[in-house]
Amino acid sequence: MNLRNRAQVGRGQQARGLGERSDSRAGGPGQGRGQAAVGNSLGGASNPQQGLGPADKPPVQQYFSAQPSSPDIRRELKVTLQGHPLTVQVSSGVFSGNRLDLGTSVLLKHVPTPPANGDFMDLGCGWGPIALSLGLSSPEARVWALDVNERALDLTQTNARSHGLNGIRALVAEQVPAEQTFDLIWSNPPIRIGKEPLHQLLMAWLPRLNPGGAAYLVVQKNLGADSLILWLDQTLSERFSVSKHASSKGYRVIEVLARP
Repeated sequence: MNLRNRAQVGRGQQARGLGERSDSRAGGPGQGRGQAAVGNSLGGASNPQQGLGPADKPPVQQYFSAQPSSPDIRRELKVTLQGHPLTVQVSSGVFSGNRLDLGTSVLLKHVPTPPANGDFMDLGCGWGPIALSLGLSSPEARVWALDVNERALDLTQTNARSHGLNGIRALVAEQVPAEQTFDLIWSNPPIRIGKEPLHQLLMAWLPRLNPGGAAYLVVQKNLGADSLILWLDQTLSERFSVSKHASSKGYRVIEVLARP
């Protein structure tokens, strides 16, 4: 699939920023989760060095690149998502390119069952475990799977198609119409890009929740989950309620509810 030939579905938000997510163990060469990164087309800031310490140098193979330089060698991975055993395609050059990462596993275990229908978002889809889970749980829903990485988008779309999940669309942020809103957001967000870029990323999408909608974010406790909860609560208190929904294996699942 040539993602550059995708039809634009709308001008969308001029958004940037995908980096380290909430897992210290990445799959695939050069994808150490203790390293920070920022790309284009997801939402947030665009400085790839922001938030980096001396020990946090960008990986050689950056899974957040639009076009990864590593060979695209597809492999099959057997996973169970929402109680469904699946065989999916994975590859190097994408986030957690050889397994289902622990942070995403915690998120999927603790989120409430999604509504039967609506517009859902997977913010930072990788090869697609969150988007696939949403599609399996709610086949009639429209699932918007966002990433900066063309290979990740191709994997997500391929995996969705192979399992008959036709409601999933894998795309970059610029393809999301500016007026599009969402009933549900699930995300393992890029924590290590630094506070300011992360905050910009979240503020690009959380305000798009419809009244009564919800977002669930998984963040590692030792990467600032509790401080992020506090910041979200202070920033969004007028329209949203923010709380710790669950804790497991060193992770927090953060719940953001849009008031009706």
